[in-house]
Amino acid sequence: MPSTVVHVGLAGLVGAALLGDRFDTRAILFVMAVTAIIDLDTLIGIYFPGTHRAALHNIWVVVIPGVLLYWDANVRDRSFVRSRWGDYGYRAGWVTLVAVLFAHILLDAFYNGVNLFWPVYDRFFDLSGALMVTDQRGLVQTFVELESGSGGTSLSESTARGTTADTHYSTGFDPTREEPPEDVERIFPIASSGELFVVSVIGYLTVGYRIYESRRRSE
Repeated sequence: MPSTVVHVGLAGLVGAALLGDRFDTRAILFVMAVTAIIDLDTLIGIYFPGTHRAALHNIWVVVIPGVLLYWDANVRDRSFVRSRWGDYGYRAGWVTLVAVLFAHILLDAFYNGVNLFWPVYDRFFDLSGALMVTDQRGLVQTFVELESGSGGTSLSESTARGTTADTHYSTGFDPTREEPPEDVERIFPIASSGELFVVSVIGYLTVGYRIYESRRRSE
């Protein structure tokens, strides 16, 4: 699964691309830090089993702040965000939400799943799969798989595959749902595949270059 290192690196790429002329060290570090915070539900899961990839890995942590940010900036007579931080703060805010959604929550959804609608609807959705074109079947996707039964068509168990009551994601902090044995190996991944390693490296290098470039311009 993608590690926090990977999420932060990809968030750096998103921020470097979308912050535009509002890019500076403070803004990009804010984007990357908030994206990393989502993984704190790893620690929440120690005390409330099953809530890792649920408590913070859900759509509401983006939708609710996003609605509030839009309301503040476009509906209120006087925007709190713009009056305090100007357009710089507004840009940093919505870019951060985009990074959290795509660089963390959805990325994890495509790597073993997340509980997208928790606590409103307690179900882990695993979108692991592929998109391909074949000479026999045409365009094929396996991200969302359906199955037919007597009750009609529904999501297969490989896509909607468990709840907080019976699902556990192993981490170095919380390797097993029950009390782990003393000799259990605690693994803290950095990059679980070459692809994720490349994404991480290019993300951090891009951020580093943009910071260098912005500071050189300001001198």
